Amino acid sequence: MRRTALLVCSLLTIPQLALAQTAAEPSAVAASADRLPSLKQEIAASVEANGKLTQEMIDMIFSFGELAFQEVETSRYVTEILEKNGFAVERGISGMPTAWIARWGTGKPVIAFGSDIDGIPKASQKPGVAYHEPMIEGAPGHGEGHNSGQAVNVTAALALKTIMEREKLPGTLVLWPGVAEELLAGKAYMVRDGHFKDVDAVLFTHVGDNLDVTWGQPNGTGMISVEYTFKGESAHSAARPWRGRSALDAVELMNIGWNFRREHLEPEQRSHYVIKNGGDQPNVVPSLASVWYFIREMDAADIEKNFGIANKMAEAATMMTDTTVSRRIIGSAWPRHFNKVIAETMSENITAVGLPKWSEDDQALAKGVQRTVKVKDKGLANELEKFKPPAEKPESGGSDDIGDISWAVPTVTLRYPSNIPDLPGHHWANAISMATPIAHKGATAGAKVMAMTTLDLLLRPELITQAWTYYKDVQTKEVKYKPFISTKDKPATYINADVMAQYRPEMKKFYYNPALYPSYLEQLGIKYPTLEKAAN
Repeated sequence: MRRTALLVCSLLTIPQLALAQTAAEPSAVAASADRLPSLKQEIAASVEANGKLTQEMIDMIFSFGELAFQEVETSRYVTEILEKNGFAVERGISGMPTAWIARWGTGKPVIAFGSDIDGIPKASQKPGVAYHEPMIEGAPGHGEGHNSGQAVNVTAALALKTIMEREKLPGTLVLWPGVAEELLAGKAYMVRDGHFKDVDAVLFTHVGDNLDVTWGQPNGTGMISVEYTFKGESAHSAARPWRGRSALDAVELMNIGWNFRREHLEPEQRSHYVIKNGGDQPNVVPSLASVWYFIREMDAADIEKNFGIANKMAEAATMMTDTTVSRRIIGSAWPRHFNKVIAETMSENITAVGLPKWSEDDQALAKGVQRTVKVKDKGLANELEKFKPPAEKPESGGSDDIGDISWAVPTVTLRYPSNIPDLPGHHWANAISMATPIAHKGATAGAKVMAMTTLDLLLRPELITQAWTYYKDVQTKEVKYKPFISTKDKPATYINADVMAQYRPEMKKFYYNPALYPSYLEQLGIKYPTLEKAAN
């Protein structure tokens, strides 16, 4: 194995209270633990009964369609629901205006629920139709499905709150959003600033097309997101070009160097860039130009190595063009590692809950979308995926900044079946199911699993102890977590402000109004499912 083990996380130690609880459980915990199976049945029924809230939250956040760092309406909406239900909310976390932390309860264990909230550029799409039809051409939308996770978490948390109050159970529920996950630009700051230092376990939720959880290192990468800005000297491009020093030339030379170097990097690496600023107009030598890179690899050491190569190429480009360069870290994500003990516990609850019962209409929409994107029209999943140990050699792929949190606190990610299998990802097609019964049913199943797993952690305190033992003795035995961001780095909260300023006025006309319409599909006048465009 070429991957270098990196780390023993010095950030946190095993929570001492979990050990104390194991030695002498409070009487309320002990009494309720004897009824754990019946409490799980009760809480699953409570989640099911609160399906209207789940549906409204999913549809509402879908209608907002906000991009990274600009999730203003989404955060306002979710925090208002939480405050109305007795949660104390702290806003503006880690310098991010749309980040917040909501708390309810007292004492240990502290269980934190997280889920992402940002959308995808140019992913505006009508839900429930099996073809491309933007609501607003060029506008953002939920082309990954991040509109659904807060509904999963809030529905689960409210069901738990009711039982915890009645049973007088100690424990604290903490809810928070993944801000700017599509930029990998939020969670590392929350870890750096100590917002998880008192947390015993993190249960994260993410939209998927099945109901599953994993442990160990999953497929995928970690990454550094960095923008290089080159500065030169302007001049008339025809009259006196020799007096100019082109910042755009430096950008292009850096990119050429990187593209040649790819052949000599490890095959698991993934790297991509966009030129954010290429100058103003052709007859002016560009005095300023910038390029934005995502640099991905399978372990932290190789991410840092490739980041160093990119920095060297940027400096080399300045020498070839007589320009200067500066760089800014936009975001970062450590490779993920999920907790075995919590994943095993959650897997048992997944088996108990099972997949939703899909209707013929649900399957018809799924198959129609699959045909549209030219994959096999197999429809929605009808069987749970098997719970398996991690692959000996995980495959490369995308990144998620939940990785940083997973190295600070025992963490798992629950994937719940609100989307359609085999879609491209980060695409308008991934938005089609996300305000339909498919999304609502999948989120309800996810909320049941979240609530039941949290009951396990509240009433079986040995699980917390065992989770931290795995974290200390296995996960972090040889690897030391060191964040890719520094103490001076700040979240790039300016990103996407211009795009949302352009599109938000028109998008507001499409915000969901649950007081007038039972569902967003009805507000839009969409017959579910619509498989073909009407003839003109």
